[in-house]
Amino acid sequence: MQITKPAWLKVRYTVNENYQALQKIVHRGGLHTVCESARCPNQSECWGRRTATLMILGDVCSRACRFCAVEAGKPLPPDPEEPVKVARAVREMGLRYAVITSVTRDDLPDGGARHWVDTINAIRRDNAACTIEVLVPDFQGDPAAVKLIIEAAPDVFGHNLETVPELYARVRPRADYQRSLAVLSLAKRAGLITKSGVMVGLGETPNQIENLMRDLCRIGCDILTIGQYLQPTVTNLPVQKYITPEEFAALRQRGLELGIREVVAGPLVRSSYHAEELGKLISSTTTGASD
Repeated sequence: MQITKPAWLKVRYTVNENYQALQKIVHRGGLHTVCESARCPNQSECWGRRTATLMILGDVCSRACRFCAVEAGKPLPPDPEEPVKVARAVREMGLRYAVITSVTRDDLPDGGARHWVDTINAIRRDNAACTIEVLVPDFQGDPAAVKLIIEAAPDVFGHNLETVPELYARVRPRADYQRSLAVLSLAKRAGLITKSGVMVGLGETPNQIENLMRDLCRIGCDILTIGQYLQPTVTNLPVQKYITPEEFAALRQRGLELGIREVVAGPLVRSSYHAEELGKLISSTTTGASD
């Protein structure tokens, strides 16, 4: 049985000049965004502020996670010109803080890691002052692939746990919770600022969420985002519960109490939502601590 979407999740979709300008840049370059592919509810707001999360390695994922609207199937070979196109789009958008993500490419020997490195390097060549946040897949737990990304030195290294381990078999059947923790841990041990995101409303319990936050604390994860799962299509998993804004506030407070440096929690929060403010906040406190 479907449950009624509450008022706090109803978003007004507007299109302004910034939105239209960004749309032209993305589509002219033949690029993809997670905003469009994952049907993000914040697309109107973010594009209206002329920010978007660019998605590399195509728009077809080699996995079929049951929460995700990104098309699953057999991906095309990576576009060797894509890193340059992404760097050009970042410059044309005037981004000072770029968030890059990708589909999962289990079909590639390195999971697309070298393409990731080429993209990071291209952005740096074209946009020397731009801060780079990456949201990477798990590369099937291959440490060599993860280390390639680490050595490219993104300013923020993100990898989402997405949900509690008890729900992986139903929500992310081809992913592994401990493997994802290991990816984040590897980046943190290398000295990078690390970030993860989870969805709630899939049937998890408060105790399971707390245990997840404890796991992130144990590996030193700096930033956690928590948002409401919204069923993107009729073929995706249904929502089990809508979490209230008050419950999100309590989750944020508990995460901070446990020791996560910054927790952003709310019904419409997504991994890259207001990423620039978060990344700069953590970066400034890290710099301050080392001076």
